[in-house]
Amino acid sequence: MRRILIVTFSLISLSVMAQKTDTVFLKKLMESKPELFSAVLHHPDQNQIQILYTQVNRDAKNKPTFKTFSYNLDPHHYFYPASTVKLAAVIFALEKVNRLKNTGLTAKSTMITDSAYKGQTKVLTDTSAKNGLPSIEHYVKKILLTSDNDAFNRLFEFIGRAEINEKLKANGLYDSRILNRLAIGDAGESAKHTNPIKFYNGEQLVYDQAAQYDSKEYELKLSNLVMGTGYMDSTNKLVNKPFSLAGKNAFAINDQQKLMQKLIFPDAFPVKERFNLTKEDYKLIYTYMSKYPTESDFPKYDPKEFWTTYAKMLYYGREQVTPDPNIRIFNKYGDSYGYIIDNSYFVDFKNGIEYFLTAVVHSNEDGIFNDNKYEYETVCFPFMKNLGITIYELELKRAKKHKPDLSKFKMDYTY
Repeated sequence: MRRILIVTFSLISLSVMAQKTDTVFLKKLMESKPELFSAVLHHPDQNQIQILYTQVNRDAKNKPTFKTFSYNLDPHHYFYPASTVKLAAVIFALEKVNRLKNTGLTAKSTMITDSAYKGQTKVLTDTSAKNGLPSIEHYVKKILLTSDNDAFNRLFEFIGRAEINEKLKANGLYDSRILNRLAIGDAGESAKHTNPIKFYNGEQLVYDQAAQYDSKEYELKLSNLVMGTGYMDSTNKLVNKPFSLAGKNAFAINDQQKLMQKLIFPDAFPVKERFNLTKEDYKLIYTYMSKYPTESDFPKYDPKEFWTTYAKMLYYGREQVTPDPNIRIFNKYGDSYGYIIDNSYFVDFKNGIEYFLTAVVHSNEDGIFNDNKYEYETVCFPFMKNLGITIYELELKRAKKHKPDLSKFKMDYTY
């Protein structure tokens, strides 16, 4: 009987996830608001918009089903995913900690990173941590609060490039790869080498990880890998050739949203497909995904540089405003090379609203890359804000048979 129930639950879970995607609704919705969207809709090649919006409907027992809508979704049309890859690293790093728990390793263990290959750097301390020491847990916080690049690079080195890409495929994220560290010009052979790392509980060495080498290339069939008319090289000289992003990280928005859905609703997936995360892991991720930088003491941020709504592009854009106290956005954004991407789960506790929204938009009108001249402020951020507000207003009016119990997502932000 127990086996029958498990099989039945798995089939129900699979049917929940296998909803047919509507490809018309979002197009009509944006066309109905030309004052907000006509400029970007009229330049599809330039702005390269892709959107996934998933409604969440609960039954009487609060179990979710999903209905997904897409706009211009193409997993093979390349866009640079920037910092959105960091959410995968957060999850995979915590999974590796759990796999190694018999050694005594925890997310709070002191993580000392050494170097063993040219260009690698060491980390012995972290002054932003309360105890002044680096750890997996503190790197997770810095990634989710303000998208810290060094924190991601340290998790990349801990997990190892081979394991990261094995886990992407194991989780059904077939249109993605993570090959490089971020913001240090990591590419080619250097990206294949990761640092030796030691973990301590107090003075006791609990885990010693040797330097690793990954020889694989992780080829994907992608279009749009060569862009623009020129780029600035490392000496700030203009090169009048198209800019190539071949060999960079890739993270399609369908994979991004699937990762988010598995993170937010693990019970909607068969047991074998769920992440190997503890209750404390979920609490850590949920808290710091939705926490504002101004609510954090360790790490502490200058509110002029990292204001309250700094990371919540799909609703606030990049405006410095006081957030709605009833709303929390669990998300991971990215911005680079003229691309703005945000992958979010949105909750309004007062009105019983929840949904997933993932989007990418691009603007580089002069066609030159690496010149720091992108239309983020005039094109990308306004688009993200307008899209987020449009979907939220739609959800405010959408009738639901059962109001969701969202108490699971009410986090303690003093944590």
